[in-house]
Amino acid sequence: MMTDSEIAGRIRKGDKVAFESLFRSSYVSLVKYARTLLKDQDTSEEIVQDLFVRLWQERESVRIESSFNGYLFRAVHNRCLHYIEHRKVVQRHADQKISGQTDNSEDPAEILHYKDLQKQVAAILERLPERCGKIFCMSRFEGLKYSEIAEKLSVSIKTVEASMGRALREFRKELTE
Repeated sequence: MMTDSEIAGRIRKGDKVAFESLFRSSYVSLVKYARTLLKDQDTSEEIVQDLFVRLWQERESVRIESSFNGYLFRAVHNRCLHYIEHRKVVQRHADQKISGQTDNSEDPAEILHYKDLQKQVAAILERLPERCGKIFCMSRFEGLKYSEIAEKLSVSIKTVEASMGRALREFRKELTE
């Protein structure tokens, strides 16, 4: 039985057998966990598969501070939360379209730009620490005030402000480039 650091080292070096072993031992439980959050089998499988694809693609730069299992479950959790937030935004936009609140004269270039921007936002949110991303989503997507977020998450307003500051710095850095 290999330790997590041995598995990580082998995967970092491109050992497909070690990676496949990790995939086989973790896949089912990760999908079950995702399904408890999303209530959708297909999306749960897609999120877990995408996680493993990205883990393989970025294997040389991934640093696992805790256990592999902890890392994978945290990554699935974050991806599920981001998926849920994304669905809320899409639904809100669809509701606005139906109620006629948006301009129906959007040209294809604007639509492509909007979709690219959505992908960039999702990628930035995925890189943020979980609480930081959650606080940003609660503020920007749900329209909650800092005091409401602090109360819901049982943290101080200063923590909310610091997390928002960090998130906004990341967005400014990424989106201005």
